Amino acid sequence: MSMWDQRYARDEYIYGTTPNDFLASVADRIPAGPVLCLADGEGRNGAYLAARGHEVTSVDASSVGLEKARKLAETQGVTLHLVHADLADFGIAPGAWAGIVSIFLHLPPALRARVHAASVAGLRPGGVFVLEAYTPDQLHYGTGGPREPDLLMTRDAVGRELDGLELRIARELVRTMAEGIVHHGESAVVQILGVKPG
Repeated sequence: MSMWDQRYARDEYIYGTTPNDFLASVADRIPAGPVLCLADGEGRNGAYLAARGHEVTSVDASSVGLEKARKLAETQGVTLHLVHADLADFGIAPGAWAGIVSIFLHLPPALRARVHAASVAGLRPGGVFVLEAYTPDQLHYGTGGPREPDLLMTRDAVGRELDGLELRIARELVRTMAEGIVHHGESAVVQILGVKPG
């Protein structure tokens, strides 16, 4: 069983069942159309966007997480298209998405750059990319996220990887998190909202 399968194998939703705060604050800027949620885990963000009327595809490497996402969507009366895949192997269809969402997805740098470039290509003109992730300063807080510095992100690095998008929000900040039992307390994050021109 993978680390993520083990983490999700408890009854409670470890990140909660409500959407990420930053995503909720910018969700009305995602145009109508299909949305791809990368590493959607237990489905809180995908289910939220589906309830807002989007056709949502939730991709995750954990079959245990996706089963919990299916149950969450069912209880909320929405449908998620669930895809069990490692992002190293998942192809993001070019020009297919009104929105692509990456919430606390921490990948090795080379893979992250590849996924971000594919996300830029995957958006329709006017499509929106939403990201929140931990910055290296998060190592001083210890309130969630990976402990490997290479997996953490800065605004400048993410901005370069999202070349081709107009960054309407690109900031690093410290904010209070309250997302389930895992992300809790003062946290150092980067928040990005990028729009594909056209």
